[in-house]
Amino acid sequence: MKTTTNSKAATLHDVARAAGVSLITASRALGNPALVTPKTIAKVQQAVEATGYLPNLLAGGLRSRRSMTVAALVPAISVQQFLPTVQALTETLHAAGYQVILGQSGYDHAREDALLSTMLGRQPDGIMVTGLIRSAKARQTLRRLGIPVVETWDLGEDPVDMQVGFSHREVGAAVAAYLRAKGWERVGIATGDDHRALVRSGAFVEAMGRAVPTATVPAPSSLALGRRAAAELLAQEPRLQAVFCSSDQLAQGVMVEAQSRGLRVPQDLAICGFGDADFAAHTLPSLTTVQIKGAEIGQRAAGLILQRCQGAEITEPVRDVGFSIVERQSTGGT
Repeated sequence: MKTTTNSKAATLHDVARAAGVSLITASRALGNPALVTPKTIAKVQQAVEATGYLPNLLAGGLRSRRSMTVAALVPAISVQQFLPTVQALTETLHAAGYQVILGQSGYDHAREDALLSTMLGRQPDGIMVTGLIRSAKARQTLRRLGIPVVETWDLGEDPVDMQVGFSHREVGAAVAAYLRAKGWERVGIATGDDHRALVRSGAFVEAMGRAVPTATVPAPSSLALGRRAAAELLAQEPRLQAVFCSSDQLAQGVMVEAQSRGLRVPQDLAICGFGDADFAAHTLPSLTTVQIKGAEIGQRAAGLILQRCQGAEITEPVRDVGFSIVERQSTGGT
């Protein structure tokens, strides 16, 4: 394999010559690898490294009307529960030749609008959003553009395009039923102030049939905020028996605060989290939590975007992945 040594920027012709393939084969290996063999892809990639070729993605996008990118918006990259979704989305799209542009929208809808506008300026082939798009302007713009949009981690009555998620109201009601079945009536809520967490909390209170002690902290949640929430709840109700937390990070903080006060978990205070973070099974005691299939959400979202990009008809644009309560030691499980 020859190496380009002149001072000019390497071209796709240089790559094809170095790899010993035709220009169209080199183009397919870089832009649509599903059309060529793995052996050819390897040869072309070696030629790219040898020549120092940098593909002109903008020019290629103008010719094919594809940017080969997908924009993904998450509230905060520090929130562990969203990481499996982003990873699965990225891996699934990468296998099809697409790259993910990740944006952190925060929990401010105005900031989400601004980020969406910026992302759209880069002409992505699809968009995945964590949560539901609530801005009427953004919804109108996305529908007018007609690119694939997948709202995830929630379900709504009026999708912008497609949805992959679950019902937060059902989560709240299910946790309330679970704690009541355990015999606990003096229960409290430690919740972030983001929309989805508040929906879960509202459904929890509704299912309990009465007001319950509630500590609300700013999103995104953390262990420190969990300790603060626990202190507030115990000040409201010193005889508190159980706490439903809007995230595993908050639940971990509630657990630490309870233990610092000499309370036993779950004998004196039972705790349930949300998200089934990696650490949930390894806290002491291990944490009961609501498990969400985050990786499945990412895979399904990527699959829907790819199908739409290939011109396929979507027969099931709204997909409910459900949830489950994983019982561990923090509520008396084994």
